[in-house]
Amino acid sequence: MKNTPFLKYHEALGARIIPFAGYNMPVEYTGITEEHLAVRSGVGVFDVSHMGEFWVNGPRALDFLQHITSNDVSALTDGKVQYTCFPNGKGGIVDDLLVYRFSAEKYLLVVNAANIDKDWEWCVRNAAAFGITAGPGKDMNNASEGTAQLAVQGPLALKAMQKLTDVTITDMEYYTFKVIKFAGIDDVIFSTTGYTGSGGCEIYVRNADAPRLWEEVFRAGAEFGIKPVGLGARDTLRLEMGFCLYGNDINDTTSPIEAGLGWITKFVPGKDFIDRDLLLKQKEEGTERRLKAFVMIDKGIPRQHYEVVDGQGNLIGEVTSGTMAPSLKQGIGMAYLNKGFWKNDTEIFIRVRGRDLKAKVCALPFYKQ
Repeated sequence: MKNTPFLKYHEALGARIIPFAGYNMPVEYTGITEEHLAVRSGVGVFDVSHMGEFWVNGPRALDFLQHITSNDVSALTDGKVQYTCFPNGKGGIVDDLLVYRFSAEKYLLVVNAANIDKDWEWCVRNAAAFGITAGPGKDMNNASEGTAQLAVQGPLALKAMQKLTDVTITDMEYYTFKVIKFAGIDDVIFSTTGYTGSGGCEIYVRNADAPRLWEEVFRAGAEFGIKPVGLGARDTLRLEMGFCLYGNDINDTTSPIEAGLGWITKFVPGKDFIDRDLLLKQKEEGTERRLKAFVMIDKGIPRQHYEVVDGQGNLIGEVTSGTMAPSLKQGIGMAYLNKGFWKNDTEIFIRVRGRDLKAKVCALPFYKQ
């Protein structure tokens, strides 16, 4: 099991540590609900150093990324970030990821921790056709092991972090980034991205600079009631926004069209990406199932793999993610549902331990800031 550069801080704070994606990670410190609400109302810090980072450079970097990802990378300008996915050539998804554009010939890909090895192999396999070499010092390199990352999230996050840099960050647009001096550390990637829906930033540094980053972030945030937050609240926060989680809501067998990710699947002229024809057909002709959000009417907590049935008990779908939403105090979830059950307010039933509990299909997000 690997450790992030912040493990000693988690242990000192009494965090409950679990194995996750090959790393020892904090799942909670003082309690998931308390941590969740701290992010919604103030500022919380997540160790997300387990995420993967791949650099892609060179004159054909854009061509390669246009082929391997579903979104239109050519729409990016310097300092912009894009959410996208890797179609797998079979109608499914290798992973979802972020693409950062530093220049026309320099990009950073941020991928999910559990998929780093799989994603790297996929990128290497597809890069060869574009003359892009892979490995240390090459056009494409895997910097995951040497990169630390903190996500500082919440409505007070940018105000707190402004104390650590002379560069103005409080007016940065969502999904943009700057390379700045931050907390006395040079060449920090400061990005207004996140997985919570409450605003904030994600901060990338070299491993050697991680201790300084942690200590300075918590010093700056002290007056704002900053709290450390674990993976448990990270999951409840993202689910309240309806953000997909790889391995739950999307995987190698789910298409971006089925998953409601048509907005990151761009069929622009000249973008010959993997699975383009198949996904275009799905967009035009429709699919037999769709990922939809629902709220519980009856009292109960939906969980992954619970069956979804209609009023007659016929199987119509399966829950992919579910929880008791701390902000809403209500059971919420997402499920792939058969055609005919997609409209908002459609009555469905979640089979919870042998009981069919009433729920209704709804729009996203569940939580509105």
